[in-house]
Amino acid sequence: MSNDPTTTRTMPPARQKLLNAALAVIREKGYVATTVDELCARAGVAKGSFFHHFKGKEALAVVAADYWSETTGAFFAAAPYHKHKDPLDRVLGYIKFRRSILTGDVPEFTCLVGTMVQEIYDTNPAIRDACDASISGHAEKIEADIAQAMKLHGIRAKWTAKSLALHTQAVLQGAFILAKAKNGAEIAVSSVDHLRRYIELLLQPPTRTMRISRSSPRSGVDHAGHAHPRG
Repeated sequence: MSNDPTTTRTMPPARQKLLNAALAVIREKGYVATTVDELCARAGVAKGSFFHHFKGKEALAVVAADYWSETTGAFFAAAPYHKHKDPLDRVLGYIKFRRSILTGDVPEFTCLVGTMVQEIYDTNPAIRDACDASISGHAEKIEADIAQAMKLHGIRAKWTAKSLALHTQAVLQGAFILAKAKNGAEIAVSSVDHLRRYIELLLQPPTRTMRISRSSPRSGVDHAGHAHPRG
């Protein structure tokens, strides 16, 4: 994703510059290592302007999490996978879209709120809660398509659409961590590919699942449509 996302919200130019700077710098360096001076320099605004809009770095981080949700929300809302009539195609299209944006340098495609919450989850409840709201809010959007896919294709399971939607975010956030560790997108792409295969196994229609499992005992799918280890 771009370091300078757009939003339809109207706000003072200096405030928006500072928020855009936060989205870029925190993803590059992390929340703790980011300083107010660096944010002002990246935004091209005076330090006095920073404190006019925010009480401090913590206050900016909380607002930045909301701003991240708004800007990325608009980005995903405009994505082409929403045009699919079948909700399963929308779910798989979402995963495909997430894969397609794993490009550029690591800070360009990793997550602001995922970066922050890893650092401060136990020390700053305000930022933690803002990050949780952002991640969970995004998951709720894919949850709706998962729930519709389960209903349309007759998927009955002990797990829920909500738990699977949150699992998609767990995989994505983990993929970002691995990308940082290995300094490249390749491992993240591979993780997203595995996520797609997993969701295909879970959400394929039961009649198709049974047909596959009967014809190929080592297909990795049992008669209840559950994935299991091979071998």
